[in-house]
Amino acid sequence: YRVCGNCRKVPRQEKRVQVSPPLTRGPSAFIPENEVMQANGLDERTNLLVEEYSTSGRLDNITQVMSIHTQYLESFLRSQFYMLRMDGPLPLPYRHYIAIMAAARHQCSYLINMHVDEFLKTGGIAEWLNGLEYIPQRLKNLNEINKLLAHRPWLITKEHIQKLVKTGENNWSLPELVHAVVLLAHYHALASFVFGSGINPERDPDTSNGVRLIAVNNFCVCDLANDNNIENASLTSSNFGIADSLSELEALMERMKRLQEDKEDEEASQEEMATRFEKEKKESLLVISGGICAFPVQFCLCFLRTFDDEIVSTDVSRYVEDPGFGYKDFARRGEDHLPTFRAQDYTWENHGFSLVNRLYSDIGHLLDEKFRMVYNLTYNTMATHEDVDTTTLRRALFNYVHCMYGIRYDDYDYGEVNQLLERSLKVYIKTVTCYPERTTKRMYDSYWRQFKHSEKVHVNLLLMEARMQAELLYALRAITRHLT
Repeated sequence: YRVCGNCRKVPRQEKRVQVSPPLTRGPSAFIPENEVMQANGLDERTNLLVEEYSTSGRLDNITQVMSIHTQYLESFLRSQFYMLRMDGPLPLPYRHYIAIMAAARHQCSYLINMHVDEFLKTGGIAEWLNGLEYIPQRLKNLNEINKLLAHRPWLITKEHIQKLVKTGENNWSLPELVHAVVLLAHYHALASFVFGSGINPERDPDTSNGVRLIAVNNFCVCDLANDNNIENASLTSSNFGIADSLSELEALMERMKRLQEDKEDEEASQEEMATRFEKEKKESLLVISGGICAFPVQFCLCFLRTFDDEIVSTDVSRYVEDPGFGYKDFARRGEDHLPTFRAQDYTWENHGFSLVNRLYSDIGHLLDEKFRMVYNLTYNTMATHEDVDTTTLRRALFNYVHCMYGIRYDDYDYGEVNQLLERSLKVYIKTVTCYPERTTKRMYDSYWRQFKHSEKVHVNLLLMEARMQAELLYALRAITRHLT
């Protein structure tokens, strides 16, 4: 029997249990509402952006949390609006249905609900919402690449591309396929942001308590009711005092300073850099979503959730083919035959950008602006400290995500990752990036305890964009190989 990590009881084994998530105030279950509002000093600017670029016509919870970083929000809204609303290869209902298919890979009912509404508003056929067996064969053919992009993008080959573009009357043109791939990668990554930031469900006027019911399997009701409850102090894993948190912050700043000094003194050889990448890649195997524990998962009380049987609501499962297919570490033991993706052989700047822009006009510019914005975004602060150069920390976060996806930068010293990213942060990064549906408030609270919520939102933005870029690199490389 699995044991609930909160109440220590065996989960109820009914086939289906209807549970309403807790009503927590504000757009996020992880961030107090007043902190979202205080951090957003440009509320008028945000409203103007929503009026111009919102696809739903309102200020939704994702936008409210992202508005903590208004500069980034503008880039995000412009690119999302372009791929959903502006001229492009795909008809509008297709775009929203593809968003549904992508979000369903991570059981993200928040995004699914949003795009079910948009699908119908743009003239989508209601019968398609009954499940994948009701949709045209052309859309069904996207299931394989959707699955691989979401969980193991390194497995995508030119043969997958050829199969899609050479399927007779159900074939995809290359511009259509690029549009679809951009949407899939965007919504896989956005699901990471939704779960990583604890985005609350939108209020639903059609239900009595304002929140839609979801169905769950083999799951303890107390976990669902408390996991993301901001009021529930028992789920914050901080057993540390303020002094410990402050010393953690000071230690991180000291390591950043030392790395900068060491870099100025001497540079590691290419052989050493390659060795450090391989070491970090293999060490990422030991970073287990939910933490490290000596007990078997079925007996472990550390987990807020049990993952032998993933939670799949009835509404979500209808949009998922092969639900058992999920992330597996790139560097699994005994599977060294998978070649590392050497970033300089196929870069976003020199290869991916030009291909995507040629086949889907202007989206390359919008995505490039978004990637650059989040990567370079800084206020030169860390917690209470000012005039801090956070470049090394931002680069470590971005490159660690790519490392888990088997992408290596020859000019980056992966020894910095171990220096700058402590264990609880690595667990959080891996969970949000690879298994976002497993993210809990405990994980969010467990790292950088003295940092501001705005800084943690910035982390989530970096993880989201790093993940999207990694998926695009693998897909666009396969398309390039198909073309050559």
